[in-house]
Parts: sequence; C-alpha cells; structure tokens
Amino acid sequence: MTFSAALPSRLLACLGCVVLLAPCLAGGEDRSGRAVGEHLIVVGGPALWKWEGSRAPADRHDRVWYNFVRKAKFRAEELMVRHGREIQITLLVYRPAYVSRQSEEGRPLVRWVESIRDDYFQGRHGYEIDLVWFDSASELIGYVNDRPRRRRLKVRGFEYFGHSNRHAFMFDYSNAVPGASREWLHEDELHRFNRRAFAENALCRSFGCHTGESMSGRWREATGLRMWGVVGKTDYAASNTEAMITPGGYWAY
Repeated sequence: MTFSAALPSRLLACLGCVVLLAPCLAGGEDRSGRAVGEHLIVVGGPALWKWEGSRAPADRHDRVWYNFVRKAKFRAEELMVRHGREIQITLLVYRPAYVSRQSEEGRPLVRWVESIRDDYFQGRHGYEIDLVWFDSASELIGYVNDRPRRRRLKVRGFEYFGHSNRHAFMFDYSNAVPGASREWLHEDELHRFNRRAFAENALCRSFGCHTGESMSGRWREATGLRMWGVVGKTDYAASNTEAMITPGGYWAY
C-alpha cells in the first residue's frame, strides 16, 4: 500500500499551517538539463495519540498521523508542476516520530511515507522527488551545509511543516515527551547554517505556529534571508490543500 492509498476520503487534521504564497524561485537548468537548485521541505513528526487523546478536544494535536507529511507532499507536487525539473525537490522527514507512531498504530507508516518518493511521483506522475530521513537537528543542518552537494545545488527553497513555537521548530512535540519536545531546532542554533549553502533569493517559509513572532527575525540575522512565518496559530484545513491561519493571525518575516 502507498501513502496515497492509506489516506481516508475525509481528513481530520489539527495543528499546522499551510498558506501558499507564490514563490519567487531563482532557478534554471544547465545545458545537460540537470536541476541547478534544491528546494528543501522539512517535515516534523506527529504526536502520540496515547497522550493527545487525553486532552480536551479543542487542545488535541495530530488526531491523524499524516498531518504534516500530507501537506508537504501536496506542496512538493505543486512545486514540481510549476517548475518541472528546474529544481530538485527533497523532503527531509524526522524519522523517530514516525517510528514511534508506527508502533502505536501497528501500521507501516515509515513505508507509507517512503512511498511518496518510490511510487507517487516517479510512478503515477513521472516526477522525481528525493526523501531523506533525519534523526536530529544536527543531521538536518549537516544536510543543508553539505559542501560537495552545495557546490552542485544551492538551496533555493526551505520550508517547514510541523510543530513549532515562537523560538523553535519542534520535531517531536508530544511524541517522545507528552506536551513537550526533546528534539528541536532553536533560533539560537540558526547560526550553524552556512550562508553560502543558500541561493541569494531563496524562498524560506515556516508553516508552524508562531514562527513569525521571533524565529523569522533570527533566521534573517543568521542567514541573511527572510523567512515568512505566522504571527499566531495555524491549523490544517480538513478537506483541501490551502493554508489556513487562525483568526487574528498573519504572515510576517
């Protein structure tokens, strides 16, 4: 079974954020037709339902396991339709959270996530997408900074789908620890990114809650690039791929 086949017809989504601004991507192809830029879509992990199920309904997160990965998949597809092979699309997914949720649900969630790369794009639509698992913030930073890769492919897009607060991306919120996180990328760590890894006008954006309240500004200090983030909370739409910001929220950088 593939990831797409695993999805029910109606979706019950909770926390998230998905407003699609028109990207302005530098790009193009060399004479061999190879992509000359890479668009990274970083995907955090879901909470465990054994902890979230005890919360009040209005406070529950990730009733379904695919909140973030589903929106990331649709975003990748949108980019591929718009830009074709002009850019390499890479999903960077926080693996431990999906392994934990897989054990809880007794279903092959890791394999379903991998099917996005193995089946959905290459098989059904002819697109190509890479999927890279990471286990820590350090591994994520290492991938972004990888010098041999960046000599060939600058980062022309960096987008995040997952739990966050105003100071950090929280890759495993309420997964390893109920109501908290023990694997995150804090704004104080953003200086670890190599500015030279990014293209001059790279599109950077976070679809997590509250990122525009502090982390976006620190991203710009660290990388020299604007990161669009939301002031306020975000919430995944239940039946479509458009982004929804909760009332009173707005984009900032």
